[in-house]
Amino acid sequence: MEGLARLAGITVRTLRFYRERKLLPPPRREGRIAWYDDHHLARLRTISALLERGHTLSGIAELAEAFEHGRDVGDLLGLGAPTEETPVRLTPEELADHFAGEVTAENLAAAMELGYLGTDGDEIVHISRRLLDVSAALVREGIPLAEVLEAGRRVREHADALAELFTALILRHGPEHDLRRLRPLAKSVVEAEVSMALDRRLRKQP
Repeated sequence: MEGLARLAGITVRTLRFYRERKLLPPPRREGRIAWYDDHHLARLRTISALLERGHTLSGIAELAEAFEHGRDVGDLLGLGAPTEETPVRLTPEELADHFAGEVTAENLAAAMELGYLGTDGDEIVHISRRLLDVSAALVREGIPLAEVLEAGRRVREHADALAELFTALILRHGPEHDLRRLRPLAKSVVEAEVSMALDRRLRKQP
């Protein structure tokens, strides 16, 4: 414990306090000896970094619990990585920097339920660089992350319906392997229709 506290730059008393608050997982024990490892050191450094970013210990404890009960990255990518999206690995501190003040246990749980986030040890994996960047940009524009995630959930429902529509259309007129080949055409139709829908909406603005 003394060695871990020294490496983390904190006192043994602080380390014991974190243990009592369940911010730190218990050590591996061999008889009367308690062994700490790099995972514990990474967790302590994360706690320090999140405290510097304005998170409270209670909030950090809720985040830690959400991480530990969240989806494993293996579940997140269980059907294979997205074919056109780039997953992004983040530390908890980097995630906090993307969404300053908005990384709460509730938002984290919502993002994991959507399948946007998974955990891999002390790292977080976001399923899509594009979605991460757009979500962060919307939050910077003043839109609460909770509302961005709810919008994402609703878009997901419409996107699934559109995928079903185009899948049925293509399979009625060709073999299954045409789905991959004709995928760009389906995307182009959706992008064009969304663009024109936004034009119509903007013209209605006073």
